[in-house]
Amino acid sequence: MIQEFLDTFVLVQGWLLDKVVQPSLLALGLGSLVEPAFDGIEFFLFGVIQLAVAYVLLRPLEAWRPVEHWPDRRAVRVDVLYTFLDRLGIVPLAVFAILSPFVLGLDGWLRFHDIIPPQIEDAFPSLEMHPLAAFFVYLVAIDFFEYWRHRLSHTLRWWWALHAIHHSQRQMSLWTDSRNHLLDDLIGGAWFALVALLIGVPPGHFIGLLVAVRIVENLSHVNARISFGRIGEQLLVSPRYHRWHHAIECPPGERFRYGCNFAILFPIWDRLFGTQYLAATLPPTGITTPELADPVHADHFWRQQADGITGLVGVIRKRKAPG
Repeated sequence: MIQEFLDTFVLVQGWLLDKVVQPSLLALGLGSLVEPAFDGIEFFLFGVIQLAVAYVLLRPLEAWRPVEHWPDRRAVRVDVLYTFLDRLGIVPLAVFAILSPFVLGLDGWLRFHDIIPPQIEDAFPSLEMHPLAAFFVYLVAIDFFEYWRHRLSHTLRWWWALHAIHHSQRQMSLWTDSRNHLLDDLIGGAWFALVALLIGVPPGHFIGLLVAVRIVENLSHVNARISFGRIGEQLLVSPRYHRWHHAIECPPGERFRYGCNFAILFPIWDRLFGTQYLAATLPPTGITTPELADPVHADHFWRQQADGITGLVGVIRKRKAPG
């Protein structure tokens, strides 16, 4: 069954390239982009699958056991827009176009100086015979660095000015995962790509790692009363666990000054670095920053983007101000 799915996937990918994408690129004189376009189609198809899985499996959970009931769901609709832009590759491909020259240049510089990023298989050769185990090891490594990226986005004031857009949603749902400022997406994309390059993630694993992270992120934002149990909550980030990360008020204590539960996939990082908070309650979500909490901006994509820029400029000006 898995092989049949893969065969169908490759068949559809090839058909879209031959019948839709390649003729368009050639007509526009962009024939050099045909090869990367093939990877772009793969990303697009995986995005379609992710959207289908999220809606078919997670949306019923929100209808069955919602944490909150919202008579007016307009604020959720803008998150649906964010999700489609992200999952179908529009934002990621734009990020790729911006970052590609830099990443390729860095890769070329490393190779020119005979610096080949080590792969995990180099340290553990037996993993070459077990691709699934190798994939999981890379997933753990990526998640470790994603924890620190996420934590820094709350700690550095200029970065928080952008990341706050993600936290401004009072109606958190499965769609909220992709609600990000475009500059925050750019930084996150650069971080993910550079980490993957420096730890030697094989090209065949890259998209799979990205998809795995995003599926769990969809689940962790779902508006549903779901707990993985006492043991499960320590193994994988659950909606209950992540909801405290989005809580309007941080838990008491200096160690939670910038928030809690920063882990993307595995709660072990929060436990190791003192940012874990476990509670049975389900707090309201959002932030209290007045301009971001304004109902007028709740369902306005471009206004939210402008708010992020305004906040970023404000932080920079404050730093430059004398005294």
